[in-house]
Amino acid sequence: MTGSPASPSFRLAYVPGVTPGKWVRIWQERLPDVRLELVAVSAAEASDVLRAGDADAALVRLPVDRTVFSVIPLYTETTVVVVPKDHVVTAADEVVAEDLADDIVLHPLDDVLDWERPPGQPAFERPASTEDAVELVAAGIGLLVVPQSLARLHHRKDLTYRTLVDAPRSDVALAWPEEATTDLVEDFIGIVRGRTVNSTRGRAQAPAEARPERKRAEPKGGARKPAAGRSAGRGARGGAGGSGGSGGSTGKGARRGKPRRRS
Repeated sequence: MTGSPASPSFRLAYVPGVTPGKWVRIWQERLPDVRLELVAVSAAEASDVLRAGDADAALVRLPVDRTVFSVIPLYTETTVVVVPKDHVVTAADEVVAEDLADDIVLHPLDDVLDWERPPGQPAFERPASTEDAVELVAAGIGLLVVPQSLARLHHRKDLTYRTLVDAPRSDVALAWPEEATTDLVEDFIGIVRGRTVNSTRGRAQAPAEARPERKRAEPKGGARKPAAGRSAGRGARGGAGGSGGSGGSTGKGARRGKPRRRS
């Protein structure tokens, strides 16, 4: 937890394209006395910011070092190709990599997709950033494949995008240093997981002696009575005494003798 004990705060880093607004609003409703500070970082910087203690947690793009950070995957983004509005691929709602084979596809240095080989024809140089690559697309120099949130972040009126169905996708997750799982981190985990305000999951549970014990429900009318058939059977066997005798018990438990053959 950053800040002093007198004025606690929680610092949340987030990478481009990720919008933490919904979770921030819930935090402010539940923890109005704890200031939440947002720290915008690049995808490449997020891990270093957490290691340095400059943020308590971060909304990152995977992968990250799982030996250092605890991770909760949140969602997977659709991948799209950003094109000029008059490009031929806009005739379809979805495209495949083969549809881009004759186009120059820009591959910025801050690309967050795990490509073996990007589709299309490579440009002479890799743009320094996704923002620079978008400008090149607008200039008619090539196309750009990115997670959908980045296409929205860098939206331009002269550009549009289409879903690229056979491209790698970007996974967004909440990450924090494993050795720094504070109560405030647990509070934020509860928010992103959709837990209710009264949920105690993740926080220290009350000691066993402090929890009320459950009383076992008793059947109506007091103690349970033995089944009628079972008690009758026992009584019948006891009354017969093994002599087959008089008294002629007809209880369910009584055994009838084999009838004698008439001569």
